[in-house]
Amino acid sequence: MEIQSIQLNSGVGKDGNKEKVASFELKMGDIISIVGPTGCGKTTLINDIELFANRNTPSGRQVLINGDPVPEDFSFDPKNHPIALISQHTNFLSDLPVGEFLEIHAIVRGSDDLDKIIQETLDFANQLTGEAIIRDTAMTELSGGQTRSLLIADAVIIGNSPIILLDEIENAGIHRTKALELLKRYRKIFVFVTHDPRIALLSDFRIVMKNGAMQKLIRTSGDERRAAVELKKIDDVMLNFRGLIRSGQEINASMLEENMRLLSVN
Repeated sequence: MEIQSIQLNSGVGKDGNKEKVASFELKMGDIISIVGPTGCGKTTLINDIELFANRNTPSGRQVLINGDPVPEDFSFDPKNHPIALISQHTNFLSDLPVGEFLEIHAIVRGSDDLDKIIQETLDFANQLTGEAIIRDTAMTELSGGQTRSLLIADAVIIGNSPIILLDEIENAGIHRTKALELLKRYRKIFVFVTHDPRIALLSDFRIVMKNGAMQKLIRTSGDERRAAVELKKIDDVMLNFRGLIRSGQEINASMLEENMRLLSVN
């Protein structure tokens, strides 16, 4: 089945009351964010999507594909499962080298040119992380940021999953601006659980969560997109200083003043 859209129908919050957002639909190419304070139910919401909830989870939500109930083979056959969830928990039991890990996945997916697709995956991942990922490195030796970058690239390139759920990627030190630029090149559905204002404001819309329930759906306005451009300038200053500190340089007040002056001029 070719996925054109998925729809999430509401359930109830932690207090048992019906959610204020009755439903929302995601179409191929959409980027959305799920926002709210810690413990508000953001991760539970994406878990419901990943599990294709059918009124059988604590929230009572329901997921539809192309307006219809989800086929059983999507839920119970791993090779047909169209969703990739990149969670905050990325511990590996295997110490396979990165290249071998990607090769096994590519073979399972029926990829033809293994070397080409593995290299494309590594090139994608290495645009998101500060320290390059090398084929011979063991999966267990990767940092949190490297692991998350590799899994995102693997889901997009090798897995070619049409729906990708990303849980707080900003916490792993991933270059989030670059991640958004790269992901927008692919016609997939991307769902971000995030506390990052730039990711939220560059999404097509965002779901606001509170007390385990969907409270509000906000479509990104032109004013918000312009605000995101201004936030990028501030973010670039932070990234610049992070790079300086990582490279062992010492920071002084005049460097900060100069960066802030350039920011105000721009």
